[in-house]
Amino acid sequence: MAQPPILSWEGLGLQQGGGWLFGGPDSTTASGGLDLHIGPRDRLALIGRNGAGKTTLLKLIANEIEADRGKRSIQPGVKIVTLEQEPDVAKYETLMDYALSGKDAPQQYEVEAIAGQLGIDMSRNAKSASGGERRRAAIARALAMEPDLILLDEPTNHLDLAAIDWLEGWLNRYNGAFVVISHDRTFLTRLTNATLWLDRGNLRRKEIGFGGYEAWEEQVYAEEARAAEKLDAKLKLEAHWLQRGVTARRKRNMGRLEKLHEMRAQRAAMMSPQGAAKLAVVADDTKTKSVIAAEHVTKSFGAGENQRTIIKDFNLRIQRQDRIGIVGANGAGKTTLLKMLTGELEPDSGTITLAKTLNGVMIDQQRSLLSDEKRLRDILAEGGDWVDVRGVRKHIQAYLKDFLFDPSLVDARVGTLSGGERSRLLLAREFARTSNLLVLDEPTNDLDLETLDMLQEVIADYDGTVLIVSHDRDFLDRTVTITLGLDGTGTVDVIAGGYADWEAKRKKPTGQAKEAKKASAPTPPPPPQKKTKLSYKDQRDYDLLPGRIEEIEAAIIADEAALADPDLYASDPAKFAKLTKALEDKRAEKDAAEERWLALAEEVEGLDG
Repeated sequence: MAQPPILSWEGLGLQQGGGWLFGGPDSTTASGGLDLHIGPRDRLALIGRNGAGKTTLLKLIANEIEADRGKRSIQPGVKIVTLEQEPDVAKYETLMDYALSGKDAPQQYEVEAIAGQLGIDMSRNAKSASGGERRRAAIARALAMEPDLILLDEPTNHLDLAAIDWLEGWLNRYNGAFVVISHDRTFLTRLTNATLWLDRGNLRRKEIGFGGYEAWEEQVYAEEARAAEKLDAKLKLEAHWLQRGVTARRKRNMGRLEKLHEMRAQRAAMMSPQGAAKLAVVADDTKTKSVIAAEHVTKSFGAGENQRTIIKDFNLRIQRQDRIGIVGANGAGKTTLLKMLTGELEPDSGTITLAKTLNGVMIDQQRSLLSDEKRLRDILAEGGDWVDVRGVRKHIQAYLKDFLFDPSLVDARVGTLSGGERSRLLLAREFARTSNLLVLDEPTNDLDLETLDMLQEVIADYDGTVLIVSHDRDFLDRTVTITLGLDGTGTVDVIAGGYADWEAKRKKPTGQAKEAKKASAPTPPPPPQKKTKLSYKDQRDYDLLPGRIEEIEAAIIADEAALADPDLYASDPAKFAKLTKALEDKRAEKDAAEERWLALAEEVEGLDG
């Protein structure tokens, strides 16, 4: 028998900016508003786009703000604790002072016990503490309060891999309930058993963990698209954009993952002993493609007994279009290695050679460029209607759609955007600049899942080299060709593949243990019988679609060139509208053709013979 909920909302609704943020009169529940129930052992993933109101919903659950409608019920004695995305520690002398502050503050010994496991010195000055130290202190405070319900807002931001592993273990053993907002797919998949989806003012719940969310999301959008066929053209177009903007992008990324695996295999061959001879044969060609070459690089800090070697005898040749992921615990030397690879820091010994033509862009989530009073068009187009995207002119509204903004927001003020939307705007601004080296320092912080899909797509299509420092394991697995793993001893593992490949290498059994594992492995079942060929129609589509896609791409380029004329809209608005509609139709046709061909290519790969 199911246990009664520890907290419930009936008909919840909240207004914002003169309209309903969620739970308005047109809500899908019978009574209007949102219905929410949290059980005593629920592990809930709260999913939604940036700006949908996820953090606001957590504040309503915690009773930190008042709703405009609905009834909140909570079992007597239930303690709710919130782990905020940006804990305010600056007004305290030390991190321990922060942890012991406020109502229901925990005991000091309880904070110290958790802080010790997290590796955080709570006597640290609060004002000078790093983002990672502040986050660890906030975790120690929240968990030491022994809550019945924890509300976690981006808990893995600023944490290194060891701290994330520890937090995952603690939450797995935890006897209470939690609601978590996170962009970390691995974290969500490992921990959650149900999903809350906040979407266009409505809240849906499904008794599946995050691992089943994406299939559920696609099913909902497909049902909406079918229902919209009975409505007017505008609604049909909106539903089609929703479905294509989410599911088609995800399918295209599946195709890009296939390409990524091929690139990893090529780099593995080049780095293996068997590939050394082949590499030597094409040495001249390889040199022309190399953008960064590190040879016997060593870097230390301190002197005498306090000297610590951060990087030791590191060698790597980075080529154009390599995607390099850098991982390791905080303090292991990730930032030091990144600075050396980009020429900002000199090694103590060895050499790092950068190509003379290297032109880099650094995206480090510094939002100081985004003044609250500026409009989106001021940030992207210096107040105009056109954006120069790596040498190609693009209308600002079309460019906003590429980064998942509603084009009508072109004159919105930056101050009205959520934290995630600001991060997305910064990405849009920096990606427009001409470069051949992209440096991303923790790029996934504050981004929603759909923006991460978009960022994965942009990185895959980037015609240059990418360096990524990140603790987001799933993101690295989807984007990088080589992983540089730092263990804090100075050794840098160079692995062809993503985070999972580096983790597998570290856990790989050796010697007798490896042989025993191999000997005890069960005999695999016989493989299922495979198809031997495509049908006539499928084979014809498989052969002809690449040419058709090229034709559509050429037509898209021609239309974009015509729309780039700054006088066209003023001189012939009808032609501008016609070209814009034609361009959208061609892009939709191209997406459909790509999806069809990718599905057929996957089928061909599985054919027998």
